[in-house]
Amino acid sequence: MIYEMRTYDLKPHSVPEVELRFAEAYEKRKKHSLLAAFWHTEIGPLNQIVHVWGYKDLAERARIREAAVKDGSWPPKIKEFLVNMRSDIMTPLAVSPELKPGTMGPYYEMRIYTLANGGELPKLVALWEKGIADRVKLSPLCAAWISEVGALNKFIHIWPYKSIEERNATRDRAKKEGVWPPSLLAKKHNMPAYSMTAQENKILMPSAFSPLQ
Repeated sequence: MIYEMRTYDLKPHSVPEVELRFAEAYEKRKKHSLLAAFWHTEIGPLNQIVHVWGYKDLAERARIREAAVKDGSWPPKIKEFLVNMRSDIMTPLAVSPELKPGTMGPYYEMRIYTLANGGELPKLVALWEKGIADRVKLSPLCAAWISEVGALNKFIHIWPYKSIEERNATRDRAKKEGVWPPSLLAKKHNMPAYSMTAQENKILMPSAFSPLQ
């Protein structure tokens, strides 16, 4: 399974209209494949939408996208609002759950880490496998992905919360109990920590038609 994460930067004040047009186009597009999630930013970079599509592999992605364009059901007519577009193909870690329709949010924190070059991914995987069972007892994990095509050395993890207050309280409790973050686990268990060159995060909220709420 791979996930294509498409991130669009939009002109100011255009998100409601873009979501409306996207929803209308999706009614035809979904006969080819279903959307996994659709979010817009609430905190962080403004006027941004993120939509995620799951595919078996790159060949299936190419076949489905070609069929959708051929029958005129795709893409949505939002060209006039676009400022920038990015597409990344992500591969889930073994500990990452499959994205399925349901209610987990409505607040989703997306954390984007750029790993240093050379040998950092095995360290990350080892620490996540060590600690994730205890961490998800406090709140669920939505996704943990590493980039395969697109931006290189990107690790993205997404956490759903009922509110910003729940997010803050959960993170504080995880640190207090010594179960998270992985940098704490590295010291606690004398394991090698992974190095990063950049970190960012953003708070996302689902659109009305997103299968993941």
